[in-house]
Amino acid sequence: MNIRIGQGYDVHAFGEGDHVMLGGVRVPHDCGVLAHSDGDVVLHALCDAMLGALALGDIGVHFPPTDARWKGADSRALLRHCNGLLAERGWKVGNADVTVVCERPKVGPHAQAMRERIAQDLGIALDAVSVKATTSERMGFTGRGEGIAALAACLLTRDGA
Repeated sequence: MNIRIGQGYDVHAFGEGDHVMLGGVRVPHDCGVLAHSDGDVVLHALCDAMLGALALGDIGVHFPPTDARWKGADSRALLRHCNGLLAERGWKVGNADVTVVCERPKVGPHAQAMRERIAQDLGIALDAVSVKATTSERMGFTGRGEGIAALAACLLTRDGA
């Protein structure tokens, strides 16, 4: 089989800070996130989708929160590492689709920059990366403004697909 599909999900609670990292972009916000790395839910969900498509576990397996090397890590480095794992096995991301779930911050003004960074880090065309956002209509933890979540799907291909 020369195609694989993966899906990923990540969530972080809000905490102290003045920004959140989303898709490799520093987005101003009245708080940050509680996380071992930089807490970028967009890239974490995408990494999980990529790893899941090849049954390679999840980011917790590859970048455990118990490992001090990943404390405060830039999630773009995690994404590039996962992309390297795919390449070692002859796979590449064909396309990626990410949805951010939050009431705030507003994602739309930053979505294009997120798409550009993800496309650059994966070495794929900009039109193969989608970043969009939705709210949870004020329901649940994201609706109450307690945290932020992201869902991701990706298609992997290899020669002959």
